[in-house]
Amino acid sequence: MEEHQVECPYCGENIPILIDTSAGGQEYYEDCSVCCCAIFFNTYEDILGHTKLVIKRDDE
Repeated sequence: MEEHQVECPYCGENIPILIDTSAGGQEYYEDCSVCCCAIFFNTYEDILGHTKLVIKRDDE
């Protein structure tokens, strides 16, 4: 598990999230701990094996 700080696409607050890097690519929703809006998370590995994270609003 790796902890990352991300900016909520709704309220703009920095929030901590945990990413399970052993599970490979994942797509899931997690609520912002500040404004409680659902954030879409997409994790994947790039060609060098680094974990990348894409976050979007639920309505994007």
